[in-house]
Amino acid sequence: MPIVLSPSNDKCSSRWKPSCCIAASMVAFTLLPPVAQAEETRITIGTASPAGVYHLAGRTLCRMLTNPCDAQTSDGSAENLANVREGVVNVALAQSDLQHYAVTGEQGFAEIGADDSLRSLFSLHGEPFTLVVRRDSGIQHFDDLYQRAVNVGNPGSGQRGTMMTLLEAKGWSLDDFSLANDLPADQQSLELCHGNVDAMVYTVGHPNDSVAQAIRLCDAMLVDVEGEEIDRLVDALPYFTPAAIAAGVYADDQPEIHTFGVRATLVASANTENELIYQLVAAVFDDLETLKAYHPAFDELTPEQMISEGLSAPLHDGALRYYREQGWIADEDEAESDNNTAD
Repeated sequence: MPIVLSPSNDKCSSRWKPSCCIAASMVAFTLLPPVAQAEETRITIGTASPAGVYHLAGRTLCRMLTNPCDAQTSDGSAENLANVREGVVNVALAQSDLQHYAVTGEQGFAEIGADDSLRSLFSLHGEPFTLVVRRDSGIQHFDDLYQRAVNVGNPGSGQRGTMMTLLEAKGWSLDDFSLANDLPADQQSLELCHGNVDAMVYTVGHPNDSVAQAIRLCDAMLVDVEGEEIDRLVDALPYFTPAAIAAGVYADDQPEIHTFGVRATLVASANTENELIYQLVAAVFDDLETLKAYHPAFDELTPEQMISEGLSAPLHDGALRYYREQGWIADEDEAESDNNTAD
């Protein structure tokens, strides 16, 4: 997709209303211009566990909007994608790998099939696949998890989805652990510190409170996730990229951690009104520095990256309108073709 960055623009009431009032209200709403109608629409953003960056990102987006807005917690990316498909939420956050599976009808979406109505808005922060272990566990590499107790994440979460993809690449299954625990992200660090599991995995932006809690309370540490299987996984799947967690993020003696990861993406249904999505996208990019100030994981965001990386679903028409206005998508016909045929 050719991209050119422009230099400048970086339940209703419990009482019945009289029918005449209802009719008047409907006429008044119909006469509102599209922008005013969109301003009255409540936006619900599907996020994830309160412990992760998704929920913070959703709350941040709500603060930047003039529309009434809620950041709704969930079990994670898979639930969010299902909720977007069913119209339960207007927009949602999802890992780039699960976005791809939803578009193609693969993995956990094979039974329900491909979601042809899913649309991308933009991507956000990178999310390294993070392995956190008890320091006294003796675990130095991912392969050391064999026949150990591991929290793999709750069903429907992005962390579990990424873990299952990695296990498949290695020829492993959950049966290769002595225990595969399925606690959500906001409970896993205490499970680790109580000695009920030897390790936990989390696909998340950093720094993260859950990871920090494990390191602070029980001297946990981060472990590299790398090797030939990882390299092949990254080469084969476009939504995975090499990733690193910077040295010293959690402790002075914490080295740089090498792993792989995905990107957080914001998605909606094609049925979500164009004006609403246009206003959301404009609110973000017209004040991108405000978004970046809310969390270190957002520090390196750029428009070029956000409108191209990790997006398997076609761009929403409301988002496309804004990007074209900015001159960020140089050829709209080619851009549409690229998005509609993306892997």
